[in-house]
Amino acid sequence: MRRLIPALAIFLALTTTACGQSMKKPDIKLNPHPKMRYEVTLTIEDAPGPFDVIDGSSGYDVSNDRCVPLEPFSGARPTPEKSLPIALTRVSDRVYKGTLYVDHLKDEDYFGLGVCRWSLTSVGFGLRVGNLIFSHSLDLDEVLAGKSVPRYFNKHSFVSEYAKAKPDGHPLITSGNAHRSDFKEDSNNTFSTTLSAQEKFE
Repeated sequence: MRRLIPALAIFLALTTTACGQSMKKPDIKLNPHPKMRYEVTLTIEDAPGPFDVIDGSSGYDVSNDRCVPLEPFSGARPTPEKSLPIALTRVSDRVYKGTLYVDHLKDEDYFGLGVCRWSLTSVGFGLRVGNLIFSHSLDLDEVLAGKSVPRYFNKHSFVSEYAKAKPDGHPLITSGNAHRSDFKEDSNNTFSTTLSAQEKFE
């Protein structure tokens, strides 16, 4: 038993160090000269009331995982991720605009294993009422294609217990439906949000 205690202590020290190294996050840098600039427009139709907060963010992750070291025990390659806020301008009660850069993050050798290349994965918007968030997003292909993508939500949500509750760290998030007809007999009692992206040249 006495021999096992020092060995166990050494093992724990090594595993703690390894775990600590695996948890180390890179110092992700912004691209000093981004060029792929897009204007994103959020349009709201027939909402039964105002929203408490409307915010947006762009999500990125590393597309070539070979630049990321393996986890010491699982052998997995964790994918570094980064989210950046999108500042929104209120054009009217129903229209908000924001700017994002597809190439906002700097491609760099963050781990000593080669250059990590960042890719935009999604552009997400959250419209909050009480402790309820109406969520809508675009993926990279939809941004690059300049698509206009609608999302439909039930108006009854505005009078739900979550909409009346105070915001906390565990909101109810609803992503609605892709088509108004998905609500079937209640399709007339819906409102919509539409996201569209358009490239802007400097």
